[in-house]
Amino acid sequence: MPGAEGPAPSGLLGSAARMLATLLGLLHTRLELLVVELEQEEERLKEAVLLGVAAVFCLSFGLLLLTLFVVVAFWDDNRLLALGSLTVLYFALGAAAVLVLRARSKSRPRPFAATLEEIDKDRERLRAAP
Repeated sequence: MPGAEGPAPSGLLGSAARMLATLLGLLHTRLELLVVELEQEEERLKEAVLLGVAAVFCLSFGLLLLTLFVVVAFWDDNRLLALGSLTVLYFALGAAAVLVLRARSKSRPRPFAATLEEIDKDRERLRAAP
């Protein structure tokens, strides 16, 4: 009859069935954790891309207008010096941003660290079990 469960088998077969049910439950929990971490990583990536695009867009226009302002302000005196100085400044800031980005990408936490940690704990518990 579907949905009706009889008494649990006893002996070696019953123990094996209970152990299999426990292992399947453990695997199910770990897979749920993996899915949650995957969703979190996806959201973090979407947010980072969106913020990055907005930052690049706004900063680009800001720098363009600042450059125009400085060049117009020094038009009669040193417009080439103003353009050259701002060019060097922009390259220096861009290089610094690349270095910061590389450092952050190397120091970020490993994806799915919690899932891997739980699987390691499970493995150690299973090895320690009699």
